[in-house]
Amino acid sequence: MSPETVGYEASGEARPEPLLAAGEWETLTGFLDYHRATLAWKLEGLDAAGLGRRVGASSMTLGGLVKHLAYVEDEWAVHRLQGLDRVEPWDGIDWAADPDWDWNSAAEDSPEELLALWGASVERARAALEASYRAEGLGALLVRPLADGGRPSLRWLLVHLIEEYARHNGHADLLREAVDGRVGE
Repeated sequence: MSPETVGYEASGEARPEPLLAAGEWETLTGFLDYHRATLAWKLEGLDAAGLGRRVGASSMTLGGLVKHLAYVEDEWAVHRLQGLDRVEPWDGIDWAADPDWDWNSAAEDSPEELLALWGASVERARAALEASYRAEGLGALLVRPLADGGRPSLRWLLVHLIEEYARHNGHADLLREAVDGRVGE
């Protein structure tokens, strides 16, 4: 797996650092890209066995994690923020039958398929986030409300995506270390 596939030209040692003194949009998207690049770094060079490795009693794998984050990108930025229909593979899933389908089905996918899925989701999300920001700024509201009827802003959504990546990058640290001992910030 290569970070280039998801839009990063170098490994984790040269992740895009968020700017220290920038506007709100640049700061938020800078941190999101930093966390995306961190995940790409943690996936770098892994084969199917590495992506399927588990730690302890957890069923979590790096493959499941990357497929889950592909879903998160599409679900929040494209489906909820912009109100667009879900795309393949998310549109045909019976989520009631398997609420963790994204995590569970990753074992059936090759490393190339997983990274391509994630890369495509990231690109769609980038375009959706940018379009909403250009049209309405950070106060743009999600078109599709939450279960409770709430309609968070684009600002909230960006922080949520950063939080999602930050939490799962912690998981990725442990999972990658279990695969081959590779550690790093």
